[in-house]
Amino acid sequence: MKYLRFFIVIVLVSSFLIVTCGRQEKGFHVPVQYHKLENGLKVVFSEDHTAPIVTVAVYYNIGFRIEPEDRTGFAHLFEHMMFQGSRNLGKMEFIKLVQNNGGILNGSTRFDFTNYFEILPAHKLETVLWAEADRMRGLNITRENLTNQQGVVINEVKVNVLNRPYGGFPWLDMPQYANQNWYNAHNFYGDLEDLKAATLKDVQAFFDTYYSPNNAALVVVGDFEPEEAMKMIQKYFGDIPTSKLPEKPDITEPKQTEAKWFTKSDPLANRPALAFAYHVPERMTPEYFAMGLIDQILLQGEDSWLHKKLVLEKGYTGSVNGGINMLGNMFNYNGPMLWTGYLFYDNDKNARDIIAEVDAVIEKLQKQPVDDTTLKRALIKMRSYLYDQIGGFYGFGRADLLACFALFDDKPELINHLEEQFRSVTPELIQKTAQEYLAKHGQTVLVIEPKAGS
Repeated sequence: MKYLRFFIVIVLVSSFLIVTCGRQEKGFHVPVQYHKLENGLKVVFSEDHTAPIVTVAVYYNIGFRIEPEDRTGFAHLFEHMMFQGSRNLGKMEFIKLVQNNGGILNGSTRFDFTNYFEILPAHKLETVLWAEADRMRGLNITRENLTNQQGVVINEVKVNVLNRPYGGFPWLDMPQYANQNWYNAHNFYGDLEDLKAATLKDVQAFFDTYYSPNNAALVVVGDFEPEEAMKMIQKYFGDIPTSKLPEKPDITEPKQTEAKWFTKSDPLANRPALAFAYHVPERMTPEYFAMGLIDQILLQGEDSWLHKKLVLEKGYTGSVNGGINMLGNMFNYNGPMLWTGYLFYDNDKNARDIIAEVDAVIEKLQKQPVDDTTLKRALIKMRSYLYDQIGGFYGFGRADLLACFALFDDKPELINHLEEQFRSVTPELIQKTAQEYLAKHGQTVLVIEPKAGS
């Protein structure tokens, strides 16, 4: 989900699209400086003087996974509220400030964080730091603003999910079918009645609790001097008070012991679709990194085993897509997660035949270790994926990883150890991981049934 797309034309050096971190013989190295203010704000710097721009990202350690149980969609609603004005900036003035200074901005709500970022000319760094601190310090929460944004979000749900063919498939649907714990399985976009029920008291309490420096990470990437940036950050963020964070709820997911099969009718769809999902290993474990390579082997690219089987050999579909974490990447979440594949197919094809072929491909991985050629290819693809993440969108991809590793692990330097973790995965570990985590009893299948007669 991406919201508040406000883009203007800016002239940037195209080479910044390439990974700009210093390369080493056996991997990449991203410059990382990590600091913490006395109020708990985590600050991460990553210099890159390739182009005269900076990316500033503020990540709050609250996503829709742990939003209030009777307020589904509340974390997303609150993301919208953050653009409605603060102590010194009126409604939508934050957006105008960035745009008028030659920048772009956006915000999004994910499983375990809500983020806000700006990309703008390097000499405007202090301007945007002041603005981000201003809204962290105090939000303009009014009945008018709340009512307005409730309408905006409700309309967004209608446009993106309720009134669109395959709306919410599979990113919104699959977690609700595959998971059991409410925190992992509820409607993240929000029930319309829950969204309407949000009160000013709800919004103020949410802000006071979660939008505090001790629950946030601030990342600066690009053309800047860390010492100067740190002085600015101390000046604008240093005296913002902390909050008392509540104990986090239990988000663990019970082990799935039986395969599950669901169908969902979609009167707006004209072709059937299906998705299959499995629970992935705990984040940052050896099996987790093995699962990342399994994803490359089975699902990513035209050389993947599932593409060869379902598209080229069987002709069931034109493409098969998916991965770990359908609302981000395999690094920017902090809790139970799914590996999901999905495809669309013609009415004369049978969903159970397709899943039988999926099972056969996975069984091949379970029966014997992959050969060296397959493993090396998976590593090359993963390395390309990492470079794409780190070099993506004018520094935002790097900021995203640094912010998440700071928030979730208190170790933004993990960004420089990812490749070695993947290189340590053996064919035997891939086989073991496939046997344990891609077992048939852990599979969930969702079939989308189109309108009658289509």
